[in-house]
Amino acid sequence: MSSRRTGSGSGRREPPQAEDGWTVVRRPGLGPVRIRVGANAPEDEPEEPEQEDGGDMGRWDDDHDEPRRIEPTFGKSGTRKPAPKKPPEKSASKKSAPKKSTGLHAPSADDRPVPPRGYRPKTSSRKSVSRSRGAAASRKSGRSLLGNVAYGAAVLALWGLIAFGGLLFWYGLNLPDTSGLYNVKHTPSVSIVAINGEALSHRGDLKGSYASLGDLPPYVPQAVLATEDQRFYWHFGVDPIGLARAVVVNYRAGAYVQGGSTITQQLAKNIFLQPDRTISRKIEEMVLAVWLELRFTKEEILTLYLNRVYFGGGAYGLEAASERFFRKPARALTLPEAAMLAGLLKAPSRYSPTNDIDLARRRAGVVLQNMVNAGYISPQDAHIANVAPASLEGYTARGSINYFVDWVAEALPDYAGKPDTDVSVITTIDPELQSEAERILAEVLQVEGGAVNASQAALVAMTPDGAVRAMVGGRSYAQSQFNRAVQARRQPGSAFKPIVYLAAMEKGLTPDTVRTDRPVNYGGWAPENYSGRFDGDMTLRTALAKSVNTVAVQVAREAGIRNVVAAARRLGLQDDLPANLSLALGSGSVNLLELTAAYATFANGGYGVLPHGIEEVRAGSGEELYRRQGSGIGRVVDPLVVAEMNNMLKAVMVYGTGRNAALGARPSAGKTGTSQDFRDAWFVGYTADLVVGVWVGNDNGAPMKKVTGGTLPARIWQAFMERTQAGVAIADLPDAAPVATASAADPARPAAPDEYEWEQPGFFQRLFGTGGEPALRVGGRR
Repeated sequence: MSSRRTGSGSGRREPPQAEDGWTVVRRPGLGPVRIRVGANAPEDEPEEPEQEDGGDMGRWDDDHDEPRRIEPTFGKSGTRKPAPKKPPEKSASKKSAPKKSTGLHAPSADDRPVPPRGYRPKTSSRKSVSRSRGAAASRKSGRSLLGNVAYGAAVLALWGLIAFGGLLFWYGLNLPDTSGLYNVKHTPSVSIVAINGEALSHRGDLKGSYASLGDLPPYVPQAVLATEDQRFYWHFGVDPIGLARAVVVNYRAGAYVQGGSTITQQLAKNIFLQPDRTISRKIEEMVLAVWLELRFTKEEILTLYLNRVYFGGGAYGLEAASERFFRKPARALTLPEAAMLAGLLKAPSRYSPTNDIDLARRRAGVVLQNMVNAGYISPQDAHIANVAPASLEGYTARGSINYFVDWVAEALPDYAGKPDTDVSVITTIDPELQSEAERILAEVLQVEGGAVNASQAALVAMTPDGAVRAMVGGRSYAQSQFNRAVQARRQPGSAFKPIVYLAAMEKGLTPDTVRTDRPVNYGGWAPENYSGRFDGDMTLRTALAKSVNTVAVQVAREAGIRNVVAAARRLGLQDDLPANLSLALGSGSVNLLELTAAYATFANGGYGVLPHGIEEVRAGSGEELYRRQGSGIGRVVDPLVVAEMNNMLKAVMVYGTGRNAALGARPSAGKTGTSQDFRDAWFVGYTADLVVGVWVGNDNGAPMKKVTGGTLPARIWQAFMERTQAGVAIADLPDAAPVATASAADPARPAAPDEYEWEQPGFFQRLFGTGGEPALRVGGRR
């Protein structure tokens, strides 16, 4: 397109043009207006050099989303003037590459602004718009997802609260009577009474005093809070954090090992509920805890708890426990004593200082550390308390009868629950037999104990039906409250052999079956006899009477070791019993009370025995809370087998290892026992009226000097029976025939074969030490 020129024959009047390139246009009503092509370009942009090609009428700007045409400008001479350039971006460090010529005047690289760093030119406006819309939609979708999640969580939480409230309402309709909660001004006491009505001991708060928080040293409730419920003052009766922790711990352990109960829940359980581990009972406990929190202040709940909780040893409440263990009121407790009492709450029997003072002190150390962690005491205070721990006081009254009283007090909740009133416990103890047992043990140990390195002894006497008439758990209750008759687990040695022969009799052998005393070897184990010799053929009666080890092992192998274990279980031995041939020589663990009860089955004709010391429990008002009834667990051994066993055990007293225990004309039976290296010596014997077990040894397991069951224990047993049974009418044992001397095999009953197949233990028996063949039916024979 060429420049316009002014002509005379054009018929139009050209508007005047100023010298600077502006065209002046006059319009009516507006006045002169100056216009110029490219007037909108920035004036400060450097000019573009003129192009050689005059045919290019303009240029295309492709730096935008859509191309647009840039009109050329003209100077005064009508020649094209370069279009003013846009100023370059100051922050740009690089320039765009020039584009190829397309026939039009394309701008040079310097004509376009340099894009910012990281900029990418868009290839399509549609794609750009689509991408922008997608990003916006994505952001909108993300916000909606979070909103949906929050909304769903809120709905679930609301329904969960509604369901939980409904559950609480449902269980709230069946809550137990809570009226007994207010009758807490009296801590219940326990009176232990002998079978003849003589008072043996009192446990608990006899004066009915009441411990209030204001009268207690601050570290007493602090010890309880630090150990039992550190978040007591902020929860509403149920501690969600504690419950969650307990669930995790129990899940990892695969069993119930930790509870999440608060002090309020424990109070509700102790007062209103039974100690059942069921979901229903747990929910009721939570409902009652919330009710207590709404009804009482925190201080009132803590006071109620301290005055009702069971501390063990028959002590209910803080005052009773303080008197029970330290012979002082609760307001006078020291920090070590408070820590020991707080430590009992988790497991009163296990951590009882009367059972194991060292374990109780270690538990108190845990309580002290909890108090430090909670900020109640300083580390220095805890250190001083650990250096000078609590010691027991007040255990000298009535001497060794307290061994029995402790045992009865621990068992009382199983018989009458946890009464909220004073109770009187009528026991099975015979004061005369108890006194004789204490006196004889003390005399024998004092006269003979030192010379043979025997420092301790224990005795249990019971009727053939299991009623305990005397119990002495050690040489001095004042020096040691550890009950060796109940709590000590020891190897019985040959005192276990009657159970081996019982299994053999049930397999068809008889007292007159002949076996050979000879060297035997089983997998490298070669048992030897105490005498050091082998006597050849003998009857099983003689083998038991003389306690021949090799025959006992052969009989155990013949009867089957799993049958031996089953027979022991039927007689009440529930401790560790290894399922191998060493069990025939007493390698398991038993306590004196259980072993004596096992022999009672032979004395009563084959009936199972549950040793017991409580006959009746009465409230202070005279109401009967418990009375022993029934005849026990029934028959567990066939009468013919019982007769055979009594025949064999009588031979022990006539010409066997129990000759020192013989009672002359009074029929008696029993068995001696000696563990390895003379660490434990036993004698368990019985008449038709009384079964007595005796143990002699040392607490540290130190060997004695050649003390066997036929020496000190047999003499203690014989002295006790002579002094206590002198006026009792003579009665026969349930026996098939009297035993005078060892007899030959009975031709009427064939002996079992001498050769038999070795019984390999099963997989589970080797793995766990139990299992395999099922136990014999009660009274059955194979």
